[in-house]
Amino acid sequence: MTISADTIAPRAIARDLTDTIGSTPLIALGNYAAARGLSARILGKAEFTNPVGSVKDRIAWGIIRDAEEQGLLQRGDLIVDITSGNTGIALAAIAASRGYRTKFYLGDNTSPDKRRILEALGAELVTIPNSFFLDPDALEKLFAQAEAENEGAFIANQLGNPANPRTHYETTGPEIWRDTDGEIDVLVAGVGTGGTVSGAGRFLKEKKPGLRVVIAEPGDASVPTEEDEYPDEIDGVHKVLDIEEERLPPNYDTSIADEVLQVEAADAYATARALLREDGLFVGPSAGATVWVATRLAERPELADATIVAILPDTGERYLSAGVFFPKA
Repeated sequence: MTISADTIAPRAIARDLTDTIGSTPLIALGNYAAARGLSARILGKAEFTNPVGSVKDRIAWGIIRDAEEQGLLQRGDLIVDITSGNTGIALAAIAASRGYRTKFYLGDNTSPDKRRILEALGAELVTIPNSFFLDPDALEKLFAQAEAENEGAFIANQLGNPANPRTHYETTGPEIWRDTDGEIDVLVAGVGTGGTVSGAGRFLKEKKPGLRVVIAEPGDASVPTEEDEYPDEIDGVHKVLDIEEERLPPNYDTSIADEVLQVEAADAYATARALLREDGLFVGPSAGATVWVATRLAERPELADATIVAILPDTGERYLSAGVFFPKA
């Protein structure tokens, strides 16, 4: 097909980067599925195509927009949160476009690539030892510290801010429903804040009560312990099974998931590499985790003809130094 200027559909000029958030494509993982003899249709929701490179662009804008509408943010104000990187990057980029400052508390196991992006965006970073998060009350203590150290700042609180799941209910879920013509049978996602699975999952289940929501969670070998504080991890993907409800992210709706499947970091990394080499999709380990789980589901006889949508949360470019695609330096 020949492409000419006359065949290119016009697009409105975006006022700023927030106008380009969302409306991410669904991409069929055709070569990947064929190489494994899968007859089910696996579609990746390409959240890495958001302007700042991850699904967190959606909630960062939702949280900031909500705060602006409530009069909680004025130009020059400081936005503070606890982050493993992607939400911080999205908040920092949107803040830059709207005249705010940012400061983030993050673990010392955060991908070096994410740290460099945050620093390039001008965010102030406070590094927390990964061992600190072994304390069941770590997040509560860290939020208290953040509030005490940043009086008057806006605490974004991605884990508990209702604008997070609401954004996915209003955008991610409807996009998936529209682009599959309602033919989706299974949604696969991980739980970081719980916003994606809770918001998009709730919307899709309202549209199709028989739809299944399956969560990818890290296996035991991929979770920090006192014996191994720095295992290979699936960045931004957390355990939900055998966790006391009060320790789960407030935005995670425990009634949404129909099933939870464990995936180890090694399998998530290998799947991310396979997606890059077989379908040219440069995604991070959390996408590797959701696609690994989608693959296990697609192997089930009862799902042989199903349409399975896996969330692909972010770009693999944020993990070049993290041992996902190359050995750690």
